[in-house]
Amino acid sequence: MHSTKNNLQILFEDNHIIVVNKRSGDITQGDKTGDKPLSDVVKEYIKHNENKPGNVYLGVVHRLDRPTSGIVIFAKTSKALERLNKALRDQKIHKTYWAVVNKQDIPKKQTLSHHLVKNPKNNKSNVCLPTTQGAKHAILHYEVIKILDNFQLLEIELETGRHHQIRVQLSTLGCTIKGDLKYGAKRSNKDGSIHLHARKITFIHPVKKEPITLTAPVPNDAIWQACES
Repeated sequence: MHSTKNNLQILFEDNHIIVVNKRSGDITQGDKTGDKPLSDVVKEYIKHNENKPGNVYLGVVHRLDRPTSGIVIFAKTSKALERLNKALRDQKIHKTYWAVVNKQDIPKKQTLSHHLVKNPKNNKSNVCLPTTQGAKHAILHYEVIKILDNFQLLEIELETGRHHQIRVQLSTLGCTIKGDLKYGAKRSNKDGSIHLHARKITFIHPVKKEPITLTAPVPNDAIWQACES
C-alpha cells in the first residue's frame, strides 16, 4: 500500500499505526531548529483524513537522522506506542538500510563491531575504546549488493541502534556515504541529503500480532534509481 498525500508517502496505515517513507531533510520530531517535524505533518493528515476534533495522538516510535530517507513508524494509540517501544528495546523490529558509498576494496560481506561515544557538542559519534566513559557497543552486518560506476551499494542489517551508527562505522572502513560531509565525504549532495535510506522494516503488529514487512521506494535521483533497477 503506497499512497501519497500532502507530500506524505504512506506505506501502511490502520487504526493503530501509520508508517511513512520520510524524505531526506525532514526531521522526525520537533527539535531546536523549530522546523516543522514529520510528526506534525502526519498529525495534520490524520486530523484531516479522519475528521478528528481536538488534538490527535501520535507517538514517535523511532527516528531517522535528518539527511536520511526511508521508513518511520508512528503509533496512533498509546497502547500501540508502548508495545512498539518494547519491541524496539527487545530488538524485535528489524531494519534494513541501503547506503551508497565510495568504491573501496572491502569484503563482500562483513560484520562490523565497534564501541561508539557520542559528542553532543558537534552531534557526532566517534569510535572509541570499550572502557571510554559513555561508550556503547555497536554491531551491524553489511553486504555489497550492487556495483555502480563510481559507487557501491551496501545493504545493512542493524543489530544495535546507536547514534549515527551506520555513518560512523562505514566511515571507519573508509566507506563514506555519498554526501555525508560530517563523516568524511568529499562533496555534499546538492539537496543536503546523504545516500542512506531505511529500506525495509519487519515487525509484529502491536495489536493484531501479525507480521508486517514494508519496503520504502528510494528517493527520486539518478544514483538511487540505478540502485533499484
